[in-house]
Order: sequence, then structure tokens, then C-alpha cells
Amino acid sequence: MMSLVTRATGIGSWPGDDPREALVTVRDLLLDPDGLGIPYVAETPSRGPGADIVGRGAAVLTDLPVELTPSGWRLTARPGRDLERSRSFWRQDLDELAEAYDGYTGPLKISVAGPWTLAAAIELPRGERAVSDLGAAFDIAAALADGIAVLVADLGRLLPGVEPIVQVDEPTLPAVLTGTLPTASGYGRVPAVDTQQALQALTVVTGAYPETVIHCCDPVAPIPVLRQSGAGAVSLDLTAASSARWESVATTLESGTGLYAGLLPTDGSGSVRDAAARVLEEAERVGIEQSVLDAVVVTPACGLGLRSRETALAVQRAAVDLAGELNAVVGGASAGLG
Repeated sequence: MMSLVTRATGIGSWPGDDPREALVTVRDLLLDPDGLGIPYVAETPSRGPGADIVGRGAAVLTDLPVELTPSGWRLTARPGRDLERSRSFWRQDLDELAEAYDGYTGPLKISVAGPWTLAAAIELPRGERAVSDLGAAFDIAAALADGIAVLVADLGRLLPGVEPIVQVDEPTLPAVLTGTLPTASGYGRVPAVDTQQALQALTVVTGAYPETVIHCCDPVAPIPVLRQSGAGAVSLDLTAASSARWESVATTLESGTGLYAGLLPTDGSGSVRDAAARVLEEAERVGIEQSVLDAVVVTPACGLGLRSRETALAVQRAAVDLAGELNAVVGGASAGLG
């Protein structure tokens, strides 16, 4: 029979433009009395340019400045006010985090955009996507790895009792690998990046810190690539996963890679009871064993930044409730077997 799904967390983004309110709300939701929650640094992209996934990721890059142009973020020769705004958002988040989690000991998840998502979104100085130049893409990966090490060190100084988990967000990875990403002009497609080259950049980033999760909530997220990325766990939207994808999930777990399972739709339409039944049914069907399921963490399907505050609260609470439901069902079954 199957083991307990012991924890729950969220993906990252949160509605509203008040970072203090977001951090405190997520803290209170996930530092639950039963110890099921893994709190995370809530991102508030509604603050505007620089608080978005690409702006925040670019602010982490070391010695690789960007600026904001009418077409998006672009590599530039020297830092300017756009990059300073992005960095100031990070400083604000970390200051609020230090206050909200003062004295806390335990895991805390923080998210950054991955190398291929950044390379797909950031333009070269001449205007084309950086992903079209593999040298530039690998420069971004190296700068991101260095920046993650700095970010984790800053977090450790602010909150010495925290055990950081770094989530690497790669929503654009499927388009990068399949060659479906439009060129900057919109008239063509950027050539597909070879899987081995993609993995090379990913491992540079996941190697920057031992506790990493690689996240892609695209319905066709390339699970085998994510599994081989060097991350300790993969984070996936499984709300409508096919039988074949569940079999790939089983292979991932059996390889020793953990799973952050997106089991609840972000629109609040999901049922805790239905989601629990589906997980248990699929796990039994594909042969996921008790000892293997210990690594699973329940999450919403993706970030909640575009939802209303009420919906975000309901979905995040449901993730914790689902973890509790799975604990109760599996624990009861195990006791019956004893």
C-alpha cells in the first residue's frame, strides 16, 4: 500500500501588490498546527515591471545587467534604473521576510526563473531572443547560478534557522525544446535547443545549491528532461495528467527524484476528496510504492498571482487539507494492515 503524502506548499505568485501582506498570509496558511506546510516566499507580480518572473530572475543574475525596452527585457552594457527597481523589490521582499519569519526554523522555498525561461524572454542587445545564441544562453545560466548562491547566502544571514529550498521555474522550457518559440519579429521560430545542451545549462543552475526543485506547469512539461536536470525534485501540474504521464511520474519517483504534485486547479474548482481519490488510484495503478511516495509534496497546479485573494486563499488551504486527507487515508489503511 502507499505511504503518506506528508507536506503541502505553493508555487510562488500571490495576488495583490503588498509583499508584507502576501508573506504573512502564506506564512499563516502553511505554518499549520499539524506541520504539513512548507512555507514559501510569496511573489507579488502585480507590483509592476521588475516584480514579474523575468524581471525578478534578471535581478538575480550576476554581472549581466538588463534594461526594460518596449519589447521587453534586454541585455545591456551597464545597470540602469529598471534593474535597480527589480533589485529593490528583492530587497523589500527579503526585509519583510526577515520580519515575518523572525525566529523560524525549518524549510522555506524561494523561486527564481530558470535559465531557458530567462534566455527565451531576455533579448540580446541587437533585439533577438538570447536563446537564439547558445553562448549567451550559457552566460545567463552561469550568472544565474552565481546569483542563486548569493541569494541563498543572503537568506541564511537574515534567517539563520531557515533551510532554503530553491525552486527553478521553467515555464518556457517546452517551447525551447520543441522549436515553437516565436522570434522577436514574430515571423519565424527560434530553432529548437538540443536536449543535451538544455540539460547542460540546467545542471549548471541546479548545481548552485543542493536543495532545488525544477518547476514547469505546462501540461506537456518534459518530465524526463526535468528528471535529468540535477534537481532534487520536479514540480508538475497533474490535474489532468494522462495515464502515460503518471507512469513517467512513477519512473521519476523510483529514480530518487522527489515530486511536488500540482493536484488542485488554481481556479478553485477542485475537490480535496476527488483529488485524493485520483492520486491514490493512479499511484496504485502505476505501482508507486509506500517508501517512494514519502517524497511527494502537494501543491496547487501553478501560481496564484492572477487569481482573486479569496480564490488564492481557498486553493492554498485546500492543498494543506489534501495533504492531511492523504495522510489520514493512507495512515488508516496502513494501520488496518498492521
